Amino acid sequence: MTSRLAVLPRIMLAPNGARRLTRDHPALPLSIAETVEAARAAHAEGAEALHAHVRDEAGRHSLDAGLYRELIAEMRRALPDMPVQITTEAAGLFGPELQRQVVREVLPEGASAALRELWPGAGPDPEAQGFYHWAAEAGIPIQHILFDVADARRFVELVTRGALPGPLQCIFVLGAYAPPRMAQPADLLPFLSVLAPLGAAVDWAVCAFGRNEAACLREADRRGGKLRIGFENNIHRPDGTPAEDNAAQLRALVARLGSD
Repeated sequence: MTSRLAVLPRIMLAPNGARRLTRDHPALPLSIAETVEAARAAHAEGAEALHAHVRDEAGRHSLDAGLYRELIAEMRRALPDMPVQITTEAAGLFGPELQRQVVREVLPEGASAALRELWPGAGPDPEAQGFYHWAAEAGIPIQHILFDVADARRFVELVTRGALPGPLQCIFVLGAYAPPRMAQPADLLPFLSVLAPLGAAVDWAVCAFGRNEAACLREADRRGGKLRIGFENNIHRPDGTPAEDNAAQLRALVARLGSD
């Protein structure tokens, strides 16, 4: 069966991420029930898919396959029209073997994976290449996380020599969490320049750190990209005041997109 994430949705919700806690924002969802409820509210505002992180009992980032399966089951029950993309993010805690293993165990509709984490060396990596080809054969689209232009160049190189199979999906990360660097709409342009040789073969999206998130996503939308929004990357309105919750951020973005 073809994954519903074989083509990236226009808007994907990233409600929590790996690092923030409720001390950062009281509306940050941590439990599975809270994540499903955040997804429900954001879906009503226009989010079409969930970029999922799970946390352990202490609120720490986890790649536990059982927790992912539980979240996916709850999403299928509560929001059957909203597919789930799991993350393999290391967050300084996990290595490539465990990152690959969670995808093999969960068999999700889609997964995001930082190219620099799953293929950390500059040379050939049979384990990494084998994983990407296995995922393609299993019908699990991998969205490659590209943090900077060097990642983008490496992505193009690996695609060109056949090491990364399709469907080709990526997400450009504008700005940074640590050290903090606020994203700017112009940050998108170098990524697009590097990926230009691949043309329309790449289905790309953008996420952006900081209060310029909406402006960056609007720029991506104007250029034909997809959008990932949520408290994983930004907990503020454009004026710097705290956002109400994930759904309110979705509502504001959709309104701005409608006025462009």
